[in-house]
Amino acid sequence: MSSKLTVVIAAFALACAPAPATIAPTIVPGVDASARRLLGPANPGALTPLSAADRRWVENTIASLTLREKIGQLIMPWVGGDYAAVGSPEFEQVRKWVQDDRVGGLVLSIGLPLSYAAKLNELQTRAKVPLLIASDMENGPGMRLGNIYALPSLLPQGGGTMFPPVMALGATGSEDLAYKLGQVLGTEARAIGVHLAFGPVLDVNSNPLNPIINTRSFGESPELVSRLAGAYIRGARSMGLMTTGKHFPGHGDTDTDSHIDLPTIRGDRAHLDSVDFPPFRAAVGEGIDAIMTAHIAVVGIEGPDAGPATLSHTFMTEILRNEMHFGGVLFTDAMTMGGVAKRYGATEPLIMALDAGADVLLMPRSVRDAIETVVGAVKSGRLSESRIDASVRRVLTAKARAGLRQGRLVDLNAVDRIVDIPEHTEIAEEVARRSITLAQDKLNLVPLAGDTTKRILSITYADPADLVAGRAFNQIISDRLPRTQPSRVDARTSETEYAALSAEADSSDLLVVSAYVSPQEFSGTVGTQAAFSEFIEKFALSGKPIIVISFGSPYLLSAFPSVSSYLLAWGGAPVSQRAAALAVLGEREINGRLPISLPPSLSFGAGIHREQTGM
Repeated sequence: MSSKLTVVIAAFALACAPAPATIAPTIVPGVDASARRLLGPANPGALTPLSAADRRWVENTIASLTLREKIGQLIMPWVGGDYAAVGSPEFEQVRKWVQDDRVGGLVLSIGLPLSYAAKLNELQTRAKVPLLIASDMENGPGMRLGNIYALPSLLPQGGGTMFPPVMALGATGSEDLAYKLGQVLGTEARAIGVHLAFGPVLDVNSNPLNPIINTRSFGESPELVSRLAGAYIRGARSMGLMTTGKHFPGHGDTDTDSHIDLPTIRGDRAHLDSVDFPPFRAAVGEGIDAIMTAHIAVVGIEGPDAGPATLSHTFMTEILRNEMHFGGVLFTDAMTMGGVAKRYGATEPLIMALDAGADVLLMPRSVRDAIETVVGAVKSGRLSESRIDASVRRVLTAKARAGLRQGRLVDLNAVDRIVDIPEHTEIAEEVARRSITLAQDKLNLVPLAGDTTKRILSITYADPADLVAGRAFNQIISDRLPRTQPSRVDARTSETEYAALSAEADSSDLLVVSAYVSPQEFSGTVGTQAAFSEFIEKFALSGKPIIVISFGSPYLLSAFPSVSSYLLAWGGAPVSQRAAALAVLGEREINGRLPISLPPSLSFGAGIHREQTGM
């Protein structure tokens, strides 16, 4: 462990040490205590049994709950992380879920660190049983903690440390960096009141047409995914954060977004055992705290009429529980997603998921309807109360492991000494720098020569809503090479505008093309518009020197296969834009390797090394 990171850990433990509280319950004790609860003495991947006091708390809590309250513990609705004044309509909705419906936890979305912490402290004081707080921080705290911009000025509002997508870690192949990412995530998440990350993604991205996993996966190799995810889990656990492997039984070989419809997996059991299951088995071996299921139909095992694995006793209980011996909390994916809601509606799948073996029903359409539906199922005999008790016991055990028996609040005064501090951003910058991958360079264009007379046309392709795409990258390139002309295109660019851009390209010595295309919920595809692809391919076929940089999906090369140079930065955050710009200029070494293959000619592990040539 680096000395700097040691300092960060010590500072976090000090910042979260017990402090006088004006309201009960008390502030959560330091991270060191939480870590001791989670780490086994001989095997850092194994969970120690609960203490006798924790076991008593779990059983006494179950005994104190009514049937309706027990079912409430299995419901986790979605909540925004934004500021909401006490008494406001936004706050009141969540307060009712916590105080009246007695939900077991909340799933927080995007918000600023202090807004997160203040909101969670207030809600925790109103909960009869401490709330288990989860967030989709799969590739780091910055994924949910801010990193938003004020409009129209685009003034950055700050937030958690922003990392590239985890496929960038795949390109580094570094367990050390994966562990450090987990540590930063754990430190910042616990500082603002989050106990459980919905990550790491354990899906093996074996299908280039996958519209929703893509760079969210570490790569296409089961061994690579298992190895890096294991380090991520251990790093997060060392700072007291629980983790969730997703999306079981594996979402990597799909070509449909489960937010929209029900994807299918055609592989048989042998295929799943060799490709999709290994990372989940490895994570269970690491003692992962939770697993999230996928709304995917595994027709290769359950036949052409297979329903979502979330509702399958075969996958949830027989394979995950009985074969893999997973004993942690089993979450459904969001129950409003098209992959389950289109076929079964809003309430029936809630009963089916619990019957299949799920513990927590994530983001049902209506909290109250969900609770009443499950209460009715127990009273009618479709579900037994003992089945409910088993899931409640797992949820309460997770809360005990998070230290919530002793305290549930966080220190608001410590947040700005923990979240997005320089020691953390340095780690994110190292991940971005070491991930840059030069997949091909037929004309040896990379790094750019320092000829300031060369005319460069820098074209940024991005969604119209992505206002920061290209800003950091183009600023660095233009500062070093002043004859760089930036231009931007998107799905709205007209034929007339492409004609004008074509004239600019003709008069330029080099095209630098930056494509910001990443997996997005409900988009159904990850690719570029045909007009843009044809424009780039036309110039590539003409022999024009072109460097294409993908700030997102690595598979874009298939849209313009004749380009001379193809560089991968994996994500479009400013940290990746800066890393890519400095690499293209030769101010940083390039040594990333493909964690996926790019048909027809670039294989897994390919990558061209370039030495640093200047500063």
